[in-house]
Amino acid sequence: MDLRMVMAASSPVTWTSVKVCESTEEGTQCDFAWWPQELTDTKDPRFPTPKRLFSFVKPSTPLSSLPACTLPRQKFAPEFELEDKPNPVSARRNPEPKMKIVPVACLEDNYAYLIIDEITKAAAAVDPVEPEKVLAAASEVGAYIDCVLTTHHHWDHAGGNEKMRLLVPGIKVYGGSLDNVKGCTDQVENGTKLSVGKEIEILCLHTPCHTKGHISYYVSTKEEDPAVFTGDTLFIAGCGRFFEGTAEQMYQSLCVTLGSLPKSTRVYCGHEYTVKNLQFMLTVEPENEKTKQKLEWAQKQHEANQPTVPSTIGDEFEINTFMRVDLPEIQAKFGAKSPVEALRTVRNTKDTWKGGIHCRAML
Repeated sequence: MDLRMVMAASSPVTWTSVKVCESTEEGTQCDFAWWPQELTDTKDPRFPTPKRLFSFVKPSTPLSSLPACTLPRQKFAPEFELEDKPNPVSARRNPEPKMKIVPVACLEDNYAYLIIDEITKAAAAVDPVEPEKVLAAASEVGAYIDCVLTTHHHWDHAGGNEKMRLLVPGIKVYGGSLDNVKGCTDQVENGTKLSVGKEIEILCLHTPCHTKGHISYYVSTKEEDPAVFTGDTLFIAGCGRFFEGTAEQMYQSLCVTLGSLPKSTRVYCGHEYTVKNLQFMLTVEPENEKTKQKLEWAQKQHEANQPTVPSTIGDEFEINTFMRVDLPEIQAKFGAKSPVEALRTVRNTKDTWKGGIHCRAML
């Protein structure tokens, strides 16, 4: 390269992914590399760039001859190996993990999420209703957001899309083609495939009922357990209200579409409703020991101000009555002759349950 830059940072160092451009005979080429977060310019939240401390340093230049800087200790220079600091460029080639998922608590009980490709630090933001908070969470882990995945059109999920587009010019905002999502730039349908970074594949699943165009996002890499972001269709031990659909649709969405995913699939839902949901489930299945255990755990998480996500599809088949309506014993409890009839009855019971809280999405 024509220009080499050596950076310095004080200890401890937080490494972030930055956009680095170099001039060659073929022209200017850009790539992403690791850099100390303290020494980045983040005017564009998607593409933090390195600050230049000193320029044109030959590969053979000894560290002792470098100009002094305001920071006390040189910790990393791409052209040199330092024994006291592992090379972060080598560290990012470590195959584990490929994907990082960061829940971001929003509003009173909503969850937005970051889905981060650990190789490139590219990230998708799921339902970023509070854009500044989600962008700050991305910055903390050295990621940049290049797309938004919207599960459905309700304001507490899609309400941040337009501001996100202002804060991150050119960002793509995905949403269901049947849902009239605010701020949407690219519509998706059942079966649409997307990707994030180099490793993460996303499959869009149409899961209607709560809204007619609701999309769940099934996310996978080659080596890790997959995850699904279910918005307000599937909650831990619950499901969304039937605002724009029928019991038949919710059964298809829960028990067929989502229920067909691998049992190890991690479930990331749109709200923190777990404790109340489990309390209701025990009024329906008071003998369910796994539900009792899950409730005890969830209450401890709540007391510690910790999230209860993720669950798994396998867990939901054990604790979530809405997904257990194929069982004859569940149908018998409600005098139902079919899974759909049982699901409808459980939903109606939940809607009038006095122990619940009333809100748009759940219960």
